[in-house]
Amino acid sequence: MEIKRDFYLNELINRMDNGLIKIITGIRRCGKSYLLNIIFENYLLQQKIDKEHIIKLSLDERKNKKYLDPDELDKYIRSLIIDNKKYYLLLDEIQEVKEFESVLIGFMHLNNVDIYVTGSNSKFLSSDIITEFRGRGDEIRVYPLSFSEFFSVYDGLEEKALNEYYTYGGLPLTLLSKTDNAKINYLRTQKENVYINDIIDRNKIQNKEEFEMLVQIIASDIGSLTNPLKLSNKFKERDRNSSMTDKTIYNYLGYLQDAFIIEKARRFDVRGKKFIETPQKYYFTDIGIRNSFLDFRQSEEISHIMENVIYLELRRRGYNVDVGSVEIRDGNIKKQLEIDFVANKGNNKIYIQSALEMKTSEKVKQEQKSLLNVHDFFKKIIIVGDNIKRSRYDNGIIIMSIYDFLLDPNSLDY
Repeated sequence: MEIKRDFYLNELINRMDNGLIKIITGIRRCGKSYLLNIIFENYLLQQKIDKEHIIKLSLDERKNKKYLDPDELDKYIRSLIIDNKKYYLLLDEIQEVKEFESVLIGFMHLNNVDIYVTGSNSKFLSSDIITEFRGRGDEIRVYPLSFSEFFSVYDGLEEKALNEYYTYGGLPLTLLSKTDNAKINYLRTQKENVYINDIIDRNKIQNKEEFEMLVQIIASDIGSLTNPLKLSNKFKERDRNSSMTDKTIYNYLGYLQDAFIIEKARRFDVRGKKFIETPQKYYFTDIGIRNSFLDFRQSEEISHIMENVIYLELRRRGYNVDVGSVEIRDGNIKKQLEIDFVANKGNNKIYIQSALEMKTSEKVKQEQKSLLNVHDFFKKIIIVGDNIKRSRYDNGIIIMSIYDFLLDPNSLDY
């Protein structure tokens, strides 16, 4: 079964020969290596690039162990560059090489080399990229399978597919597992042996139990506003001697973000046009991993899961995503209304509400209220869980189904 990832392939194509190191990042097991070593290499071959001008190394393979020495790697690659034609350098798991930064920067000085690398999130993080490459790197963030990618190889109806996606997420090998038990066991294994242990080992976390409990709390409260102090108080309520101070939790949340397990959405004062630093919302980059932290006990919380999936799709499409806050007056009382997402891309802005269902006029008014108090002319959309026909209210607010939003790549453009 081949899962096409044309969106990311086009991201790589659009960055070809831009003079920067193309750095493919993302949560482990999301398909970075397959994207580089299979999909992108096949594209190069289709473009009539000679195979001898595609230098490919998987640095986590035993046969390539000697190239973990930076001098050996440098020497080997330079020995393959024998003419002035363009060479494409594809290095998988580059973080295995000591001093890999200086090796890559050295290759940048060769005018006929275009460089692409992937790195494991446990040792090769987005924050590291900023520090080490100082403007020389061009990051391509890869997410697990979107629902449209998932559905493209799913044998079944949209409704059943979305329910499975809400439960098991989009890690490619989860989709390829044949039974529910196989999917659950795979996700549990990844959660424990790959994600949690990587973070604990890298950051020398002493209290694994409280760290996992923090992740479980975040997983239970996706879509809820929180901050390190509120989270610390939850631990103190359970155990007044807990070591989980707000500073410790702040650091732990940073580790989870650097490992691409969660992302933070900041609050934005829509009328004041400024960010509100606290509280924030946190979303998981894969719903299956989120559910595995809860042992799949809360996978039925469809409204929260749907909100998380909308967030991921917006991020995958290249939007910066914030949580909107709109202040209104109710008599003499000031109230804060929330807009689930304020999505920005360049000069384009879209306000989006997530509503599992809107079967009553009261619910319609509730979901529209914050949008109607924005007072600007940017697009305003309510995404609902029902498989309904796209329409527009008299006040200009668009209503569309989650299926149309996820399966139509141009759903936000109409």
